[in-house]
Amino acid sequence: MRVLVANAGSSSLKLSLLDSDDSQLWECELDAPRARIEAERVAAALAELPASPDVVGHRIVHGGERFREAVIIDADVEEELRELSVLAPLQQPKSLAAIEAVRGALPQIRAAACFDTAFHATLPPSAATYALPREWRARCGIRRYGFHGLSHASAARAAGGASRVVTCHLGAGASLCAVLDGRSVDTTMGFTPLEGLVMATRSGSVDPGLLLWLQQQEGVSSDEMAQALEHESGLLGLAGTADMRELLARDDDDARLAIDVYVHRLRAGIGAMAAALGGLDALVFTGGVGENSARIRELACEGLSHLGVGGAEDGVRVLVVRAREDLEIARQVRALLGVQRLEHL
Repeated sequence: MRVLVANAGSSSLKLSLLDSDDSQLWECELDAPRARIEAERVAAALAELPASPDVVGHRIVHGGERFREAVIIDADVEEELRELSVLAPLQQPKSLAAIEAVRGALPQIRAAACFDTAFHATLPPSAATYALPREWRARCGIRRYGFHGLSHASAARAAGGASRVVTCHLGAGASLCAVLDGRSVDTTMGFTPLEGLVMATRSGSVDPGLLLWLQQQEGVSSDEMAQALEHESGLLGLAGTADMRELLARDDDDARLAIDVYVHRLRAGIGAMAAALGGLDALVFTGGVGENSARIRELACEGLSHLGVGGAEDGVRVLVVRAREDLEIARQVRALLGVQRLEHL
């Protein structure tokens, strides 16, 4: 079964066609910044497909509390996904636009939705629940959803039979996940992708009292707050660039501080994930920074010797794997349809 994977990210739409053995037959990446995905450009790209897909698998950021596994997209599902846009207003509309654009180009091909939040549906109540008034939690569905689930699932699978795995998805967005016997039991992102680690332009966790103070004392509006926390904070806010490569090449106080803050939060997060697991067997790095920055991996691991990282040969395995959300999406789509992946001959 050939699977066309459509991965709508914050700034691009990645399309890839995987054969029945997961070999990549074709790929294309279209620029898609905050503006709506252009159906005409998607159709033009898909006209270059070397073979017709049997099914399309879409990455969907938010599945809410209902969607805990892949599902075939029909009108009712699509409407529910649209309603969930209130929980992911920056990401969900982009995914819905991708569904429409691909369907317009390939109207006869059935499509499935695979969710970034679904992998974290196994979080225990202790990890998923905020200590907020019961009425708020019940009325608004407030809980820790977690994100990057497709990447974390793929990275954890790369650790083989390891029982206690911490996966580090370090890209423009960044999050950690504690994976116990293949199940997510804790993660750093929460109700939104803003919680947790310092990221390229996102702040990560910030004292909510500080945000209230800025609103009350400085008159910062909610729109200003959202813009700053999402697009003007993180590495960019600390050192004027969101690119870790540039920071590592610089030799100035701002760059050093940005790296130190980033690594401090990263080490602390890994320690917290290991605590949720009761120990650590494997530490997996993925994503643009996780895969390509040996220096960041080295700095992170320097502070984790107490967990067995970097010690004896029989200690914690440290792995670097390429982020392959497309493979995880294809795997979930085939499982949904009851089709087995063909192994290479």
